[in-house]
Amino acid sequence: EVQLVESGGGLVQAGESLRLSCTASGFSFDDSVIGWFRQAPGKEREGVSCISIIDGSTYSADSVKGRFTISSDNAKNTVYLQMNNLKPEDTADYYCAADTNSDGYYTLVIMEYEYWGQGTQVTVSS
Repeated sequence: EVQLVESGGGLVQAGESLRLSCTASGFSFDDSVIGWFRQAPGKEREGVSCISIIDGSTYSADSVKGRFTISSDNAKNTVYLQMNNLKPEDTADYYCAADTNSDGYYTLVIMEYEYWGQGTQVTVSS
Protein backbone atom coordinates (compact mmCIF):
# COMPACT_ATOMS: atom_id res chain seq x y z
CA GLU A 1 0.00 0.00 0.00
CA VAL A 2 1.33 3.39 -1.00
CA GLN A 3 1.46 5.90 1.82
CA LEU A 4 2.59 9.49 1.96
CA VAL A 5 2.49 11.06 5.40
CA GLU A 6 3.06 14.76 5.87
CA SER A 7 3.99 16.44 9.12
CA GLY A 8 5.40 19.70 10.40
CA GLY A 9 2.59 22.14 9.74
CA GLY A 10 1.48 24.69 12.28
CA LEU A 11 0.75 28.30 13.11
CA VAL A 12 3.60 30.78 12.80
CA GLN A 13 4.04 34.51 12.42
CA ALA A 14 5.15 36.20 9.24
CA GLY A 15 8.90 35.96 8.79
CA GLU A 16 9.24 32.71 10.71
CA SER A 17 10.12 29.26 9.39
CA LEU A 18 8.67 25.78 9.25
CA ARG A 19 9.95 22.48 7.93
CA LEU A 20 7.48 20.05 6.45
CA SER A 21 8.25 16.36 6.14
CA CYS A 22 6.81 13.77 3.80
CA THR A 23 7.57 10.13 4.53
CA ALA A 24 6.83 7.68 1.76
CA SER A 25 6.29 3.94 1.62
CA GLY A 26 4.87 1.28 -0.66
CA PHE A 27 6.63 2.24 -3.90
CA SER A 28 10.12 2.63 -5.31
CA PHE A 29 11.06 5.91 -3.69
CA ASP A 30 14.46 6.10 -5.36
CA ASP A 31 12.89 6.16 -8.83
CA SER A 32 10.21 8.72 -8.11
CA VAL A 33 9.57 12.43 -8.19
CA ILE A 34 8.09 13.91 -5.03
CA GLY A 35 6.25 17.19 -5.15
CA TRP A 36 4.84 19.60 -2.63
CA PHE A 37 1.57 21.31 -3.44
CA ARG A 38 -0.67 23.66 -1.53
CA GLN A 39 -4.26 24.72 -1.54
CA ALA A 40 -5.48 27.88 0.11
CA PRO A 41 -9.14 28.31 1.07
CA GLY A 42 -11.19 29.08 -1.99
CA LYS A 43 -8.27 28.61 -4.37
CA GLU A 44 -7.07 25.88 -6.66
CA ARG A 45 -4.29 23.55 -5.67
CA GLU A 46 -0.92 24.76 -6.92
CA GLY A 47 2.54 23.31 -7.20
CA VAL A 48 5.22 24.55 -4.82
CA SER A 49 8.38 22.47 -5.29
CA CYS A 50 9.40 19.08 -6.58
CA ILE A 51 12.48 16.90 -6.43
CA SER A 52 13.65 14.06 -8.62
CA ILE A 53 14.90 11.47 -6.18
CA ILE A 54 16.96 9.85 -8.95
CA ASP A 55 19.43 12.71 -9.21
CA GLY A 56 18.29 15.32 -6.70
CA SER A 57 17.20 17.85 -9.30
CA THR A 58 14.66 20.31 -8.00
CA TYR A 59 12.22 22.88 -9.28
CA SER A 60 10.25 25.49 -7.39
CA ALA A 61 7.49 27.87 -8.26
CA ASP A 62 8.47 31.51 -8.64
CA SER A 63 6.34 32.46 -5.64
CA VAL A 64 8.59 30.50 -3.27
CA LYS A 65 12.01 30.68 -4.92
CA GLY A 66 14.60 31.97 -2.51
CA ARG A 67 12.39 31.16 0.50
CA PHE A 68 11.51 27.46 0.23
CA THR A 69 13.98 24.62 -0.23
CA ILE A 70 13.09 21.04 -1.06
CA SER A 71 15.43 18.21 -0.14
CA SER A 72 15.38 14.48 0.45
CA ASP A 73 16.84 11.93 2.81
CA ASN A 74 16.75 8.81 0.69
CA ALA A 75 17.76 6.55 3.56
CA LYS A 76 14.58 7.62 5.35
CA ASN A 77 12.33 7.80 2.27
CA THR A 78 11.56 11.33 3.35
CA VAL A 79 11.32 14.63 1.51
CA TYR A 80 11.49 17.94 3.33
CA LEU A 81 10.23 21.39 2.50
CA GLN A 82 12.11 24.04 4.43
CA MET A 83 10.02 27.19 4.39
CA ASN A 84 11.71 30.41 5.47
CA ASN A 85 10.46 33.97 5.64
CA LEU A 86 6.87 32.79 5.59
CA LYS A 87 4.20 35.20 4.44
CA PRO A 88 0.46 35.27 5.15
CA GLU A 89 -0.14 34.32 1.53
CA ASP A 90 1.66 31.02 2.20
CA THR A 91 -1.26 29.98 4.39
CA ALA A 92 -2.68 26.77 2.93
CA ASP A 93 -3.00 23.04 3.31
CA TYR A 94 0.23 21.52 2.06
CA TYR A 95 0.28 18.14 0.36
CA CYS A 96 3.07 15.92 -0.83
CA ALA A 97 2.57 13.71 -3.83
CA ALA A 98 4.47 11.04 -5.72
CA ASP A 99 5.02 10.62 -9.44
CA THR A 100 6.23 7.04 -9.79
CA ASN A 101 6.34 7.03 -13.61
CA SER A 102 8.47 10.09 -14.21
CA ASP A 103 11.41 8.49 -16.05
CA GLY A 104 13.50 11.29 -14.60
CA TYR A 105 11.23 14.09 -15.86
CA TYR A 106 10.03 16.33 -13.04
CA THR A 107 7.18 18.76 -13.12
CA LEU A 108 4.63 20.49 -10.94
CA VAL A 109 1.75 19.42 -13.16
CA ILE A 110 -0.78 17.99 -10.73
CA MET A 111 -2.09 15.29 -13.01
CA GLU A 112 1.36 13.69 -13.23
CA TYR A 113 1.19 12.67 -9.57
CA GLU A 114 -0.63 9.43 -8.81
CA TYR A 115 -0.40 9.32 -5.03
CA TRP A 116 -1.18 12.01 -2.48
CA GLY A 117 -0.86 12.48 1.22
CA GLN A 118 -3.58 13.77 3.50
CA GLY A 119 -2.02 17.18 3.92
CA THR A 120 -0.76 19.35 6.73
CA GLN A 121 -2.04 22.81 7.54
CA VAL A 122 0.20 25.86 7.54
CA THR A 123 -1.11 29.14 8.88
CA VAL A 124 0.95 32.31 8.77
CA SER A 125 -0.31 35.26 10.75
CA SER A 126 0.62 38.84 9.92
